[in-house]
Amino acid sequence: MPTIECNQQHITFDQPVTVAQALARLLPESHDKPLGAFCEGRVLELGSRLTQDTTLRPITFQDEEGRRIYERSLRFILLLAVHRCYPDVRVRIEHSIGFGMYLQLVGRRVVQGDAKLIEDTMREIVAANLPFKRSRWSRQQAIDYFTRLGWTDKAALLSYRPYDYFNIYECGGLAEYFYGAMLPGTGDVPVFSLRYYPPGLILQMPAPNDPAVPAPYVSRPKHMSTFFESNYWCQILGCSNAADLNDLIASGQLREFIRVNEALHDKSLAEIAEDILRMDARAIFLAGPSSSGKTTTANRLKIHLRVLGMHPVLISMDNFYLNRPDVPLDEHGKPDLESLYALDIELFRHCIRDLLDGKTAQLPEYDFATGMRKEKSIPLRISHDQMLIIEGIHGLNPELHKGFEPGEICKFYLSELTCLNLDDHNRIRTTDARLLRRIVRDYQFRGTTPEKTLAMWDSVRRGEEKWIFPYQEQADIVFNTALHYELPVLRRYAYDMLQRITPDEPDYFRANRLIKILNYFLPAPDDAMQEIPPLSILREFIGGNTFYNE
Repeated sequence: MPTIECNQQHITFDQPVTVAQALARLLPESHDKPLGAFCEGRVLELGSRLTQDTTLRPITFQDEEGRRIYERSLRFILLLAVHRCYPDVRVRIEHSIGFGMYLQLVGRRVVQGDAKLIEDTMREIVAANLPFKRSRWSRQQAIDYFTRLGWTDKAALLSYRPYDYFNIYECGGLAEYFYGAMLPGTGDVPVFSLRYYPPGLILQMPAPNDPAVPAPYVSRPKHMSTFFESNYWCQILGCSNAADLNDLIASGQLREFIRVNEALHDKSLAEIAEDILRMDARAIFLAGPSSSGKTTTANRLKIHLRVLGMHPVLISMDNFYLNRPDVPLDEHGKPDLESLYALDIELFRHCIRDLLDGKTAQLPEYDFATGMRKEKSIPLRISHDQMLIIEGIHGLNPELHKGFEPGEICKFYLSELTCLNLDDHNRIRTTDARLLRRIVRDYQFRGTTPEKTLAMWDSVRRGEEKWIFPYQEQADIVFNTALHYELPVLRRYAYDMLQRITPDEPDYFRANRLIKILNYFLPAPDDAMQEIPPLSILREFIGGNTFYNE
């Protein structure tokens, strides 16, 4: 007779129950529909049976994990619909775009009618409320099945997994391997839309604040253009999925792959420097979310501008933080360091204006150890032919651009936009890749444990959604700092750290999710590590970047 507790309520049942049955009794008047539950650091599906005393925390669409459960289930419905409409067409889910996913039908020229046919078929599948049945397959059984189906990318990935059995989901005569919890059936995924976006389609999800309707589509042409360019790089490099990268490692070709990756980055930055020179801007506002590689990119851009005869001066926006007692508080009563208003905006604009006008500016210097500005400021003056590179997360915010003519400034946005997938149907989220970067960097150089970095991540993400992402399309230049080889390298640093996080830690489930991603990659060998240049963006996180040793 298990006793199930949730939200300080508990019921003793006279027989084993599913998570869905327990939550229905414990939360009868809940407005947020549960999509699963957290239990001792694990994610339980609604159909999971509870046979012993258990404490549950419901997962809803308001939780990131809840949206991931919903998305996986929706992806299966999409795959089943495409399989019914075009049995020989391969689907590749590329990346997120707002609250949607961009995908392509490989080998088929997509037309407007495809979106309607596939969406109508998806709605028929939802109306039929087909169950997602989970069963245990041997690795060879799964590899044989996906090979026969033509999903060789998935078969290749499973061949690298060090496990003999996998949980496979079946629905409507199709089997698929996903990398996390699913909903009970297709009827649980009623809200979506499919949009024609040549040369592909966009599968639109609900927004967290209104899960009853598909989120409105927001056009982001610069964002999409950057992803298209990065996907083209993947094609040039012959590496689109995790198994492709593992093949390179296993065959001893990772060193050459690293060289080409880094050459492509350097080529892009050289072209960006030439674009900036043609713009004749005096101040480059360089912005991006956490762990996007802003500091290294700013330094590398400075070098490329030096090659073109310029003498840029670097300024860190972090030095304009208010003293810690003056920083605004978040909803939990803690200093909100992600807020624009944690900066002394007036002082910032005044200093930059003075510099561009040829005056001497007194720049503050911030001490992060004390949370206070140092008493002594740093005087700086630049000549009329010099430019500023101003680096900080808020660089695209219009509040910081007041008082400057449009031609005076260049807005440069960068982010780690991962284009490497686990397989054609399962993407690697850019937020997970950035989190891995940050965990490694914080532990090595900031004395922060992985547990603390994980605990801060939700706050960081809320700040990005509020203060950074809304302005990314205002950028004049967008640069993707992702390196296609970085996950096998980050595995060498992050894997053991994450393994040490115990189930009683509040973010164990998130650490476990990152471990699962890393499990799909072979670690980078020692000889390949020597190929990572000292000025590589990745060195900002793993160490050995000579910019910081000067």
